[in-house]
This record gives sequence, structure tokens and C-alpha cells, in this order.
Amino acid sequence: MYRTALRNVLAHKGRLLMTALAVLLGTAFVAGTLVFSDTMGRAMRDSFSTSFSDVSVLVSARGSDSGDPGDRPRQGGDEAVLTADTVKELAALPGTERARGVVSGFTAVADKNGNLVGQAWSSRGANFVPDASGADPRYPMAEGRGPRTAGEIALNRQAADKAGYHIGDTVRVAGNGAARDAVLTGVFTTDDPQVTSGGTLALMDTATAQQELLEPGRFSSVVLTAKPGTGEAQLLDQARAKAPAEGVELQTGQELKDEQTRMVADSVSGMKTMLLVFAGISLFVGIFIIVNTFTMLIAQRIKELALLRAVGASRGQVTKSVLVEALAIGVIASVGGLLAGVGIGAGLQSLVHAFDEGMPTGSLVIAPVTVVGTLVVGVLVTVLSALLPAFRASRIPPVAAMSSGDQPTSQRGLVIRNSIGAVLALPGLGLILTGANRTGTTAQLMLSAGAGLTLIGVFVLLPLLSRPVIALVGPVLAKVFGTPGKLARLNAVRNPRRTASTAAALTIGLTLVTALTVIGNSVTTAVTSMVGDTMKADYAVNMANGRQLSADLTGLVAKADGAKAVSQVDNVWWDIEGVGKDRAIEGYDAAAFDQLVNLTMESGSTAALGQDQVLVSEDFAAKHQLSVGSVLRATAAKGAPVALTVGGVFENSEGVSPIVAPNRLIEANDPDPLVQQILVKGTDGPTPALKQAIKDATGRNPVMEVRTMQDMVDDFNRIISTMLNLMYGLLGMAVVVAVLGVVNTLAMSVFERKREIGMLRAIGLERRGIKRMIRLESVVISLFGALIGVLLGCFLAWAALRVLASDLKGLTTVIPYGSVLLFLGLAALVGMVAALWPARRASRMDILSSIKTD
Repeated sequence: MYRTALRNVLAHKGRLLMTALAVLLGTAFVAGTLVFSDTMGRAMRDSFSTSFSDVSVLVSARGSDSGDPGDRPRQGGDEAVLTADTVKELAALPGTERARGVVSGFTAVADKNGNLVGQAWSSRGANFVPDASGADPRYPMAEGRGPRTAGEIALNRQAADKAGYHIGDTVRVAGNGAARDAVLTGVFTTDDPQVTSGGTLALMDTATAQQELLEPGRFSSVVLTAKPGTGEAQLLDQARAKAPAEGVELQTGQELKDEQTRMVADSVSGMKTMLLVFAGISLFVGIFIIVNTFTMLIAQRIKELALLRAVGASRGQVTKSVLVEALAIGVIASVGGLLAGVGIGAGLQSLVHAFDEGMPTGSLVIAPVTVVGTLVVGVLVTVLSALLPAFRASRIPPVAAMSSGDQPTSQRGLVIRNSIGAVLALPGLGLILTGANRTGTTAQLMLSAGAGLTLIGVFVLLPLLSRPVIALVGPVLAKVFGTPGKLARLNAVRNPRRTASTAAALTIGLTLVTALTVIGNSVTTAVTSMVGDTMKADYAVNMANGRQLSADLTGLVAKADGAKAVSQVDNVWWDIEGVGKDRAIEGYDAAAFDQLVNLTMESGSTAALGQDQVLVSEDFAAKHQLSVGSVLRATAAKGAPVALTVGGVFENSEGVSPIVAPNRLIEANDPDPLVQQILVKGTDGPTPALKQAIKDATGRNPVMEVRTMQDMVDDFNRIISTMLNLMYGLLGMAVVVAVLGVVNTLAMSVFERKREIGMLRAIGLERRGIKRMIRLESVVISLFGALIGVLLGCFLAWAALRVLASDLKGLTTVIPYGSVLLFLGLAALVGMVAALWPARRASRMDILSSIKTD
């Protein structure tokens, strides 16, 4: 029996090729993901480990704004004051060989054309700390010298070369305020991975760094290097006794390395999980191809299997023989997928390096778990997919060997299948509908569970759905294409199971693509409406990396030529009695508010801002029983009590916070609010002259963005489009596998209907008619799968948007009909392309040999 099974694999190698390719592609995706993520993870760990080579103990201020690996942002608490005296005390510890005070923060560098060098999120500045020889061991100079006074800087080699700067050139640098000019005195090299991965680092003398990045006399952190023979834990205990009692965090170098390792692992894990999800989708699509292929092969070998039963083969032997075929295919395809996956991993690494030359790279990592996991997944998917066809093969009775035709399709099996599908789909729909009318985590869980059940239920019910759906296009096919069209419709519904299995692969892809497209389009529409309905300002000024703006910038922008009304947007989170700290309070300039923001008042007036009163949204007012004249008791950031008198209630608007206050009130109680945006209204509207004047007011800061409301909407749309294109690309593998499934099914169907096609040719149907019949059959099946996928995707997107609407007011389901029609058109094209080879093969069959086929 085993020899028979292996001979069958070789005998049907052409028919099984598509099945093997489907498994190969899916396993290659899995292997490529594992190889790429393991390789990147090791390269990043090796690179980041060098950042702490001289760090035995790090004393850092909580909340410090930095980018240095030894001085990262900390959450919570006020910043501790680490002064020069603190550095001296820590340097005097018995176990300290060297103590280095670090000042670090955001600093952008402009090229000679005024454009930002590198990315805003990776632009940093730090202090140059010379030793007795005048050099800083952390940043060895390749050219020139380190900065000594204000107005001098040094740049890392990559940034200097990219911008074309040389020693003595004037370089424009900027933080979160107006830009300034400095003279380039040195070009240095460093093994800091945040710099070598494409970032920019501008070094300043310590006094200038403190003035620009922190405040005079203060350090962000202190790096301690232990003397030989002193352990990190011992030095940590000594430093803890001398460091400020509050507001600092102390860590050993090993703890920093372990934390960095965890961060790298988390970042790589997220990427790996996302890629494996899409690899799983490809394998899931491949399951339908495997099931379809083995089902059709068994249908074509009914006599052969029946003869085996007649000569003494047991049901178990027949089942095992089919599973051996599947095992052989799974092993071959999985090995091929593993080899292809190694190539994919190498290709992805090269692609990442081509986009960002600074990204760490290393030799490919092919871990044992990658090899074993890929082979096991591929073999298991293939064998498990063949289980049901193998079971059906074992049920073929020996008497079938005497039959001259194919066995009729069992209607009992379809009834059982439809019953199972209904049991799965109906509860799934119920969970989706229930979850769509709720909010929070419960709604998300119900929606996820319901979507899973509904998808599986619909796949099971596809044979039942195929007949009525395909029947709708029957009259059109017959009228437009004549006899080939009529025959194509009859062939498509002849075997509902086969049609469903073939269409299911496209259904999966179109369901996901449609759902993502509808959600993306709906969110974009909601954001566009929100910004357009709320903001009247002509321009918004903000940092490209989302950082806080300097407090001095608002005054500079207000002096720009053509600026009519200007207001910074303050953000604070005060503790409000009965509300807590979860509600942000936004502050605007009272005199400029009506010119910059559009609110519809239900009661009171926006003029109340000029009287140091606040405005609240109607939902917030209703929830907390507020009206004009009500008083909210709050506690500001420094603990000062604040009485907020309600001066007006406005209609709900997602463009502003539920509580709007005048800047004067906020800044009187909180001198350092978070400011990430400045709104500007021009005398003559949004003109190029006003935009340039605002840029000039910022000193032509390369990281400062001056955008209209439409620019903001367009930027958001680009983000959504980029995300969707990424998803489409990852789903492309599943679509390729689906195309292979259509080709495979049609090719085997043509062989199965060899006699029928010969008879059609004998009674006068031309070769062109045969080709048209096969192509139309393929298009009908593809459109059936696509239509079910589009409808299911729209439904799931509607439910998801209902849940998201609780977080984004005004969010409604907006179906992009143009995109939906495009998807259906592409599905028809897929069907047409997939049928090219089977149609050509069918049309070239010899009439006599086809008719006499047994």
C-alpha cells in the first residue's frame, strides 16, 4: 500500500505541483519571518550592548528628556536636580574610577538647504566631556576638535557627510524653539547604535548643552565607571548613599543591558507576530487547496481504490495510503519552503539595510526552532488537510470497481455540512451584533469571537450559498456568451463542495482586504470632518516628532508678518473633584479663541474665557450635572487648589477637549503646561507669505512644521494609506496561493471532464467555445468568492466601527464603492488569468481519445 501511495505521488506529480507550491509558499513565509526576526534581534542586541561598555552604574533623573542610551526618558515624578556637586560626590566614591555628567536631549540639524538631516525622532544633542587630554573617550574625533564654547558644535561622521559639512562651516541647529547657527569644530565617530542606525548627534560644550537642553547647572544623568576589582552591585550601594534621596533612579550596567535586551525582544516579537499572522493566513488558504486537490484525486481514482478494497485492502490501509501521499508532499514542500524562507530572510535584511544603511546587520541566524518549526508546520498542515479526503477514500465500497461512471455526490453530506455551518454562523452573528452595541473590552472580545465563528460558519456554508448566488448570473452568461456561458454556470454549480473550496481562498483574502479598507476609509472621513468642522485657524505649528514646543515660540510666531490671531494650545491634567485626572484641560488665548476654533454653544458664551471661566462639552456637563455658573474644584500640578467656574456649554466636538480654559488661568496655576501646537489665523488667510513668515519666526527650524488644516488631514490620510498598502502587500501571498488553487482546481476538473469535453467538441462546440466555457467558469467561481468576501468584510467593518465610535465621535461606516468595485474587478481578472492554462489544455484535447476515456 505504501509503494502504491508513493507511485501515485509520482504519477500525479503535475497535478500535485500546485498543492506543493501552496504549502511551499506558506512555509517559506513562516521560515523567512523567523530567520529575519532572529537575525535582526541578534544584530540589535549586539549593537546596543556596546552602548553600556563604560557604564557600571547609571544615576538618572526621572522624567529627563534624552536620547542617550545611558540617559533615557523616565516616567513619573519631578526631575531631580543632578548638579556638578552631585557629580563630584559620586566621583569621590571609593569604587568610582570615573564619573561623567551627561546632558542629553532633542537637537535637530539642518543641511545647507535648510532641510532636516535624518529623522526627527532620532535627532539628538549631548554635552562633550573632555578628559585631561581634551578628548572625550565616548566620542573620538576623526577631524578637528570638540566644542569648547557657545556657538561651537561637533557632528557625527554620518550626519556631516550626508549634509556635506566640513570643519569651519556654519551649521544650523535647533531644539523645540527658534533655530541658531553654530560653527562646526569637529567630526567624531561613535559606536552608539542610535547614531550608527542613521541618527544625528550634535555635541556642545557642557554649559551650552545645559542651557539649550535642560537648564544651567543641571545634568540629565551621571554615568559611573567602577574601579578594577569593584563590582557593579558594590558601586551601586555606594552611589545610593550619596545620590539625591528622591527623584532619581539608579541602575547597574548589567540591568541596563538586560532592559535593553527585553526592549529589543519586545520590538522584534511584535514584528514577528504580525508577519506570522499573515503567514498563517497563507497556510489557511492553502488548506482549501490541499483538501480540494486530494478530494478530486480520490474522485478520479474511485475504481483504483475500489479494486484495492476488492483484493483485500482494509479501510485503514486506504486511509494510510492517502496520508502517506500527503506526508510525502508535505515533506518535500516544507523543505523547499525552508530553503526559500532563508532566501526571504536574507532578502528582507538587505531591503531594510537599503532603506536605512545604519540599521544593524549581521550573519543570518537559522535557529533549530526555525528548521523544526517550519518542517513541522508544513507537514502537519498538509497531513491534517488530507484527513477528510482520506476518510472519504476509505468509505469507497469495493462494488464501485464495477461501475463505469463517477459516483454521485452525496446529498446527505451537504445536509450535515450545512447544519454545522448554521450552528457556527448564527451564534457568531449574534455575538457580533451584541458586541457592536456595547463598548470596552467586553465588546472587543465578543466581536473577535463572533468574527471567528462567523468566518468559519460562512466557509462551511459556501456550498449552500453557491447555487443561489451563481444562479443570479446565469441568465446574463447565457444571453451574452451563449452556450459556453450556460455551460460555465452549470459547471460552476455542478459540485458545490469543489466550488466552495476553490472560492473560499479568495473569500478569505477579500474579507480581510475589504474590512481594512472600509475601516481605514471611515476613520479618514471622520478625522477629516472633525478637523474641518472644529478648526478655523489657517495654520498649525508643531514639531515633526510630536515633542513639546518651547514657551518662547508663541511670542515669536505672534510677531510674524500677516499673523492676525495666535494662540498656543496648553494641555494639563489636573485632579478634578469627582472626575479625577483622566480628563485633559485645553487652554487657548481668550482673545483669539473665536478666530481659531469653531464651537456651537448650547448655553453661555465663549466670551466667558475672557473672564477666566471654562467651557465644557454637553456630554461632560450632563454626566457631572453642570450648567452655567457651576464650579469644579481642581488641584493643579503643584498642589494648588483651583476653582473652575463653568461659563458655557458647547455641543460635543472631537476637535477639542471636554474642558476648555483660558491660557491665563492655566498658566497662573501651572507655569509649565504641555504645549504641542500653536494655532495661527492670518489677516489674508493661508497665504505662502504667511507660512514663510511663521517659518522665519522659528528661525527656520528644520523640524518645525507649519501646516494648514488640510495638510494635517492629508498627512493622516497618508499614514492610513501606508498602513493599508502594507497590509495589502502582506495579504498578497494569500492571494497568490488562492490563484494557485483556482488553477489547480480547473486543471484537475478538465481532466475529470475529459469525456464530456470530447462530446462537446464532437457535437460542434469549437475550441474557442471550450476556452470560453472554462474561463467563464473560473471567473464565476472567483467572483462568487470575492462577492461573499466583500459582503462579509463590510459587515465585520461595520461592527468594528460601531465599537470604535465610542472613542472617536462622529465615526460612521463609509463604504468606498470605487474600491469595492475594483476588488471585484481584480477578482474577475484573477479568475481569467488562472483559467488560461486549463482552458488551453481543454481546447487541445483530441476528440476521439477523450470520448473513449474510461
